[in-house]
Amino acid sequence: MAPVLSFRDPAGVCGVFDQRVLRYVTAGSVEDFEAFLHSSSGRELQQRKQLVSTRALTESESAEIAGRPGWSELLSRQPAGRFYEHERILFPSYPHEWPAEMLWAAARLTLDVTSRTLADGWGLKDATPQNVLFRGSAPVFVDLLSFERRQPGDPVWRPYAQFVRTFLLPLLAHRLWGTRLADIFLSRRDGLEPEEVYHWCHPLTRLRPAMLSLVSFPTWLSGSARRESTALYQPRETNPEKARFIVESLLARLRRMLNRLEPRRARESVWSDYMQTHSYNGPAFAAKERFVREALAELKPPRVLDVGANTGHFSAMAAESGARVVAVDIDPTCVGAIWQRARARSLDVLPLAVDLARPSPALGWQYRESRSFLDRARGAADCVLMLAVLHHLLVTERVPLEDVLALAAELTTDALVIEFVAPADDMFRQLTRGREHLHASLTTEVFEAACAARFEVVRSVALPETHRRLYLLRKRRATV
Repeated sequence: MAPVLSFRDPAGVCGVFDQRVLRYVTAGSVEDFEAFLHSSSGRELQQRKQLVSTRALTESESAEIAGRPGWSELLSRQPAGRFYEHERILFPSYPHEWPAEMLWAAARLTLDVTSRTLADGWGLKDATPQNVLFRGSAPVFVDLLSFERRQPGDPVWRPYAQFVRTFLLPLLAHRLWGTRLADIFLSRRDGLEPEEVYHWCHPLTRLRPAMLSLVSFPTWLSGSARRESTALYQPRETNPEKARFIVESLLARLRRMLNRLEPRRARESVWSDYMQTHSYNGPAFAAKERFVREALAELKPPRVLDVGANTGHFSAMAAESGARVVAVDIDPTCVGAIWQRARARSLDVLPLAVDLARPSPALGWQYRESRSFLDRARGAADCVLMLAVLHHLLVTERVPLEDVLALAAELTTDALVIEFVAPADDMFRQLTRGREHLHASLTTEVFEAACAARFEVVRSVALPETHRRLYLLRKRRATV
């Protein structure tokens, strides 16, 4: 299969080929790319795992890649460049799937990387969350072609406006109105414009300090800025020491602003207190924990997908068992709590705000720049956890049971730990809102029969004093 190649940077392209992340750098950009890789800041950032690790391919490796579909067409137009291989991030994610906490962490990384490379004479062409992926809960800067040599006397940090649009203004909107990042980035690849945010604000809100510098002043001055737009981007030179002081002062101001916009930890949502208010009694929840822990110990899955992860209790359990975990939940507040827990405990958990019934779509030019969640998730886990989520899909989303199980079989390469909730359960009845008769036929026998088409039951256990049952299922292997 030909790789899907990036195209926005004329200095090179990047694509995944045979599970390898390969970048082709054009001939005119190889020297600077190599110089940055071997600079003290480039080496240090890779060692600190803030920058994606990268190596140059050998001539034989490059020749093998160059003959493959996709790459061969590219090289016919851009000869004499060089191939590099980046480490592969387990599960690529996008800003529209992040909670605000993760966007804030990506912004902080962008400023840290900028400050460190500035000392070596390097700058960024752009400053956007699209340059960042997450290795578990840790942000990592992945677009190495974003780095370019700075003119020593240049006092301008050119990505400033983009940093404001794609990081600070979305964080500000989240702080003021609880705006979800999906509501911004699914339709606005380049974030928010100050004028747009200005029109959302009450007149008094426009006079707050953060609003004045990020929104109101830019809006009030936008007319004159447009008239002088050609002059704004003309090269300017000053004393190198003075120029660096100006840029460092700007970065320090952005850092202070970012700190003021750090997402609050005390926000609540419909599901954020579920672990304290769930319908399990003590023995039932203890039995659930024991079942999941024993399943993880038996399976030892390298990769786990936790669907409906809530605040990440079982995601943390899976990570502590040695798995690399992707945890998804519909509630960004819960997902933010998972990220905070994972970062505090150094757990390999990537939390994403994803609704499995309405998963993230493919986006971008010809739908090829951001892959859909399901495209990335199919076969990306060796064990899928679906705990206390099946009844939401059946009742709230009205997805047929067979379809839920079919998708689960596509997501996992091996096992599924799933919780069956009978219609007599209080939460099930709350969801049906008097329409219990629509699900009267849903019994454990019906559920097990539906599972049998794709899975074998390894074992199951009834949770005491509840109408719930846990199952450990393993996929049936195709017979020849």
